[in-house]
Amino acid sequence: MLGAPCREGAVSVCGLRQGGSLAFFRFSSLVLAAGLFVVILGATALGHIVGRSVRDKSEGLREPFGVMQAAMLGFMGLVLAFGISLAVGRYENRRAAVVEEANAIGTTYLRAQTLPEPSRTRSLELLRDFTDTSIRISRTVPSSTDQDDALVRSGRAERALWTEAGRALEAEPTASSVRLYVESLNETFDAQSSVVFGLRNRVPTAVLALEIVGAAIALGLLALHLATLGRGLTPVLVASALVTLTLMITFDLDRPVRGLIQVSDAPLTQLRASMEEPPAVDAPAPSTTGSG
Repeated sequence: MLGAPCREGAVSVCGLRQGGSLAFFRFSSLVLAAGLFVVILGATALGHIVGRSVRDKSEGLREPFGVMQAAMLGFMGLVLAFGISLAVGRYENRRAAVVEEANAIGTTYLRAQTLPEPSRTRSLELLRDFTDTSIRISRTVPSSTDQDDALVRSGRAERALWTEAGRALEAEPTASSVRLYVESLNETFDAQSSVVFGLRNRVPTAVLALEIVGAAIALGLLALHLATLGRGLTPVLVASALVTLTLMITFDLDRPVRGLIQVSDAPLTQLRASMEEPPAVDAPAPSTTGSG
């Protein structure tokens, strides 16, 4: 008996909405970069101003400030490394998920060519539509209205594909080609789920907020310490620029379709282009044996 697919279209939208869109990812890359720069530079300037104001008042403050800024710089480095590690891991997982989905759809498309008519023709056409929606999903902003619409369309294509697979299995319940097709079709649905969940699997907001706050405090203390020693702003400004760039890379890696570092949908687009070619095999001859 044909079972239900592992994921249905309704789950794609409703279940994934539980994660929601995170606050940091509502902004454009330009606005986000400007915000990070203002926060880090503001903290640096504030630390420098405070340091200059107390420089001539107490020699005893320099050593505590030095200890504090050294500790905070070490903490900042640890948090930044942790954050960028999380972002890189999620980025690599998204890339792998797109390749896995393309391979799953490709296998299913080939096996659909071995189905009996009319399921063969209908399934091939539905798989083309399904691939189109997969490409659209990979190009839309996670949790956006556009992606939700693409997921609804994908759910309809899934349901139609599963219905057609059920008809083929009912017509030839003992045919190995049909059973292999049903298996790969279910794997295709699961592969698309992995892509969608991967797109919405972001670095936790708490980690990103801790990175920003920690970097701001550490650089502010560094500027304060150097100001009490009578040093200029140049070293702190260079450090601020490097830290801001590191933060921006972390955010950019975690913005799969909005930043400069994006997950390519080339495996899916190349697969879709190959679907325009005639099927590799002809339709199988109608079975002359009973379904038994």
